[in-house]
Amino acid sequence: MKKKHTFLMAMLLAAVCQMATAVNVNYQLSLKQPGNDARTWNLKAAADGRLIADTPLPLNIRQQQVADGDEVRLTVTLTAEKDVYFNLGAAIPTSFATDDCDFFLPGFWYHKNLRSPREAPSFHTSKSWNVREDRLSSPLTGVYDAASGSSLSVLRNYSFISSQSSPLQDALTTHQEGEVITSGTTSLGYVGFDNEKGKAALTFGYPYVETPRRYIRKLTLINPITAFAKLKKGEKMELSWIIREDKVQDYGDFVAHTWLHCMNRLNPQPLQPLFTPDETKAQLANYFRKAYVDEFALKFHSGHGLRIDDCKPVDHVQLGFCGRVLLNGFNALEYGELTGDAELVRMGNAIFDSWLEHGFTARGYFKEDMHIRNGIPADKDCVHSIRQQSEAVYAVLHFLRYEKQHGRKHKEWEQKMRTLLDNMVTLLKDDGHYPRKYRDDDSDVDASGGSTPSATSTLVMGYKYFGDKRYLEAAKRTVDYLEREIISKSDYFSSTLDANCEDKEAAISAVTATYYLAMVTKKQERQHYIDLCKKAAFFALSWYYLWDVPFAQGQMLGDLGFKSRGWSNVSVENNHVDVFVFELPHIVKWLAQETGEQQFAQIYDVIRSSLTQLLPTTERLCGIGVPGFNPEVVQHTQWDYGRNGKGFYNDIFAPGWTVASLWELFSPERTTGFLTGK
Repeated sequence: MKKKHTFLMAMLLAAVCQMATAVNVNYQLSLKQPGNDARTWNLKAAADGRLIADTPLPLNIRQQQVADGDEVRLTVTLTAEKDVYFNLGAAIPTSFATDDCDFFLPGFWYHKNLRSPREAPSFHTSKSWNVREDRLSSPLTGVYDAASGSSLSVLRNYSFISSQSSPLQDALTTHQEGEVITSGTTSLGYVGFDNEKGKAALTFGYPYVETPRRYIRKLTLINPITAFAKLKKGEKMELSWIIREDKVQDYGDFVAHTWLHCMNRLNPQPLQPLFTPDETKAQLANYFRKAYVDEFALKFHSGHGLRIDDCKPVDHVQLGFCGRVLLNGFNALEYGELTGDAELVRMGNAIFDSWLEHGFTARGYFKEDMHIRNGIPADKDCVHSIRQQSEAVYAVLHFLRYEKQHGRKHKEWEQKMRTLLDNMVTLLKDDGHYPRKYRDDDSDVDASGGSTPSATSTLVMGYKYFGDKRYLEAAKRTVDYLEREIISKSDYFSSTLDANCEDKEAAISAVTATYYLAMVTKKQERQHYIDLCKKAAFFALSWYYLWDVPFAQGQMLGDLGFKSRGWSNVSVENNHVDVFVFELPHIVKWLAQETGEQQFAQIYDVIRSSLTQLLPTTERLCGIGVPGFNPEVVQHTQWDYGRNGKGFYNDIFAPGWTVASLWELFSPERTTGFLTGK
């Protein structure tokens, strides 16, 4: 009797556990007959695991849920009883009130995307959205409920496909909207959320749908799409997702937990790099040689608005942001001296000499954006951005330190930098923020504070170079603002200059700003900056792909064997991947050492190994006209700037910043040397 009682208690406990971990999933099946509109059925779960409709279906569908700690692995198996074209949708309802919720689609959706205009996906346009998985740095949808501190996420279980030795695939479609049948096998499903009833539900399914609108290019929404996959009679398909519930402190904590969850489940591994750092720089140096323009008063490497097919220099000069003129001038000079290339040295010196003579307003700000064939703009016509001004000072201070190490002094440059840094101290608002854009008389053009952290590192560098504590105090004030208005609110926005929305570069600027202050402070103050840096790092890294999106045959990136892991989405408005890292990887590696977060070390290895995949060489041009001109707009999903689409680049690109970014990636000692004096 005692054994029987124990057995019954165990069975009861198992049943209770099974009930506790079961997830309520609502299913919908759409079937399409070519030439006819699709028909849709709501499915019910039978006791034996079958999903059935009120009429017989040509598909046998079963679900299985398996608990694994705080996660549930959902597997759906479809077996065709005759040839069918199908789309299977699922939704997990919650008790979370929409008004209390913020959502997370990694690298695409943060909070309610209310920083984005209504012409891009946001709550301004709809409270319910579904998107293709390849838009996302991790194929996940998540919701955080501030009222309860609870969160829920659904992650496509792509390791399930890999375990079956089935490579991820994509297929072309003939139309961009409406009901479409894929031309072959695709692995891509969709994820999203539904708030139509005032309560949040997470949505997902296969193959992809995009509703209520489809985002196809910058600020362009079109009609929705529903894709249908073919399953032949007797064929079977298995789909799998990981459902996870969690308790978190706030939205930032939710993003951090979710990123770690994605790292655990997707487990991206480093690639075998195509080039060593030295080989990479040798290729990139061709950009310095071929892009140099010396026919105007201001000398520069043409880095903005070039064509991918010929890479011929143009007259659009952008000092920072996309052009990075002074940083590339310094890179050319430094590399030229290292390799004995006198031509690169001459170019680098000529760039700095010309900007010293012609590149400043009377107030002491840089002139930062112009079509120089029209002449250098008058001071009154200049609009400055705190980001580009800061990037220029950053480059000059590195140049000055390098020159001083080689016994060369530049008193005029030092005085120009003191003037500009003093201007920055004066420009700083009472609450610690900088205007995003302003005129030469310091009046605001865009008072938004989202770009503030781009100035922090420059101020710290000014303090280290000149020993002026006013610059350090100003830097600390910016991070007080950053902590209060950006990091604590998990609201990273408005750093990229060609969009005004949630973006990766704002998070990277926050990581960089807090790192610089951690490097020049001590004890509790230093630890505080490390803690802030770690919080911001989770947001920055959430933009970086942890999986390899599939491409269809004929889409160049796929045919080249491109792996998206380690590359990053840009912003909500600009939905493509790129190599924007600059100092981030070595900061992330440092964070791993300081915090013990080893997944930071893992993603560092992935990023560092991945970003040279499309470096053009003579033997392997990767769709670019000239070796060394690293591509910029890498169109990895169904989105474009107007040309070429998924698997290709836009026809116009800005290689100035891509060269500078990769150069910084492979110069990790540069910043630490400046900040530590070593």
